[in-house]
Amino acid sequence: MRHGNKNNALGRKKAHRDALMSNLAISLIEHKRIETTLAKARALRRYVEPLITKSKEDTTHSRRVVFSELQSKEATAVLFRDVAPKVASRPGGYVRIIKLGNRLGDAAEMAMIELVDFNTTYTKEKAGTAAKKTRRTRKSSGAKKTDEAASASAETAAE
Repeated sequence: MRHGNKNNALGRKKAHRDALMSNLAISLIEHKRIETTLAKARALRRYVEPLITKSKEDTTHSRRVVFSELQSKEATAVLFRDVAPKVASRPGGYVRIIKLGNRLGDAAEMAMIELVDFNTTYTKEKAGTAAKKTRRTRKSSGAKKTDEAASASAETAAE
């Protein structure tokens, strides 16, 4: 029975699983979006969200705690320099998992895991500019003018 067992072993021993999670977290922080299996993505979400929460407070202690998990100076620097200011106002839910379908070779469920605030497709600024562009390209007002002009030219021709 698995009473109280909350982690997914992912078919690995503890040391291998810790190294895997650390490497996946480094890749996610550096690239902002990675593709992996669904099981690994769900395990990674539980691993990386506390690290991002810890990075919101930029102290020496929090930097050392995050570095002890990641073991990468570059990823730690990117996390505190780029990621933490963007997620400062967010209370949680820093990553999004999107299912992609099955892998061809072994039919494993694949997923894309990404940092939420770094996706330009879903951000508010991008949506606001797209709405303004659609207003500028509407042709309903131009269609009325051409109909009125055509009827006016028809009337002048009839007179």
